[in-house]
Amino acid sequence: MKNNIFGALQKMGKSFMLPIAVLPIAGLLLGVGSTLTNPERSTFVQESSFLFKLLSVLTDGGNVIFGILPLLFTVAVAIGLAKQSKEVAALSALIAYFVMNMSITSTIKNFMDLNQLQQTPGLIRDFLGFENTMNTSVLGGVIMGLVVAFLHNRYYKIKLPEMLAFFGGTHFVPIISSLVAIVVGILLAFIWPLFATGIAALGVGIAHMGAFGTFLYGFILRALIPTGLHHVFYLPFWQTALGGTAEVNGQFLEGAQNILFAQLMSGDVINPSVAQYYSGNYPIMMFGFPAAALAMYHTAFKKNKAKVKGLLFSSSVASFLTGITEPLEFSFLFASPLLFFGVHCVLSGLSFALVYLLDAGVGYTFSGGALDFIIYGIIPGNDRTQWISILIVGVVYAFIYYFVFRYMILKFNIKTPGRDDSVDEVKLHTKSDYLEKKTQETSAISTHLTDAQKISIDIIEGLGGLDNIQEIDSCATRLRVTLTTSDTVNEEQLKQTGAAGVFIKGNNIQVIYGPKVSNIKTELEEYIQTIK
Repeated sequence: MKNNIFGALQKMGKSFMLPIAVLPIAGLLLGVGSTLTNPERSTFVQESSFLFKLLSVLTDGGNVIFGILPLLFTVAVAIGLAKQSKEVAALSALIAYFVMNMSITSTIKNFMDLNQLQQTPGLIRDFLGFENTMNTSVLGGVIMGLVVAFLHNRYYKIKLPEMLAFFGGTHFVPIISSLVAIVVGILLAFIWPLFATGIAALGVGIAHMGAFGTFLYGFILRALIPTGLHHVFYLPFWQTALGGTAEVNGQFLEGAQNILFAQLMSGDVINPSVAQYYSGNYPIMMFGFPAAALAMYHTAFKKNKAKVKGLLFSSSVASFLTGITEPLEFSFLFASPLLFFGVHCVLSGLSFALVYLLDAGVGYTFSGGALDFIIYGIIPGNDRTQWISILIVGVVYAFIYYFVFRYMILKFNIKTPGRDDSVDEVKLHTKSDYLEKKTQETSAISTHLTDAQKISIDIIEGLGGLDNIQEIDSCATRLRVTLTTSDTVNEEQLKQTGAAGVFIKGNNIQVIYGPKVSNIKTELEEYIQTIK
């Protein structure tokens, strides 16, 4: 039961990455455009100039993406959780989301007191052409996406009587989704006001916890990285009243990310209470991880330093520029859980708390690297974001990470990269050779396997063979696979394919490859098709 729940949450977290992936470009357009068109921040772009008008268009282009996030999450969740025919699930989710909102709007109009509902700030708004509908935010979109995914997986193969056969199968999914969406809309119209009030109160409670609450957020966020469920954890803070509520330029907003970008556009000082769910990542990503990598390099065995230098350097650059840390994190997570949970997670929580206490307010749309730091910290100005204080904390953290990691690695002989005496060249070739032969026999022409195909062979074998693989998917950095059984998984063989680590929970496995995972997944799926 626990493994099934974990698998479902893992898939849902992965599905969140689809709309989240578009946020960096939206944030770039919105952040740069709004800053340069703000007369209080920019003096060289005149309001009557072509550049000003072009920047205004770019700003609006970025803003609309944030405006339709609930719709994007509806579609993304349905796609991510659908087992097959994902395009049908996407269309069904799109239809169902509009039907749900129309149902909410009509229920308010016919059965509820609009004036009373409007007494709750931010509850009623105009959205996607619906007047006086209920603001269910991203959470409402996720709920509808989950409902559609359930209906899709249950009915996409349904067989109806011959006279109604046309409406069977995948054609039935948007039909049943639309009908159920009406019911969901009616229920939400009555339930959501109570739920929204409770969430807002919880958000206020977390805000009143001050630095301690920020520490807990940072600690939990980092501790969830191994499970891949961190997306599920942070999203409510980003997009619901759990992350705070505020009025900006006469508009009532909820969710830290929505408030933060509204403040960026308005020219206001970024509220540290809003940015507390972001700013603490920068000292870790830009300073802590590169320093930890340096400590790993200095403590590597002399004979192995040349081998690990490239790995650690490239991982450090990725962490500094983009905030992608998982390849580096998993290099010491599996070697020493104490170093990860007892040191790294604690330092992460403290970073969030320290930056919050220094009133820093730098947000991000991706993961807190230098690129985000420039756009959302430096460009808006230190008087609005206090980005200099983050750099100060970062420099201190670089020293802390280096010396703590160096001490822990040497003291406890932690097998970080370059400190393992195992022979790197050992590989299992027998079954790979068999699959290579099978591929050549089934191919129209006999060709040598490419490097990508050889890696795919090793991945398949590391996962226990083709018959053991039920479902393959990926997020931003991990290959996520559902297996028949995890007993036959060969972690060492998977690591030889370039994986930074392997995480197994029941029959669900995550193989961490970093940003290149998308290409690995594509090559793997293409290779599997050739041998089936």
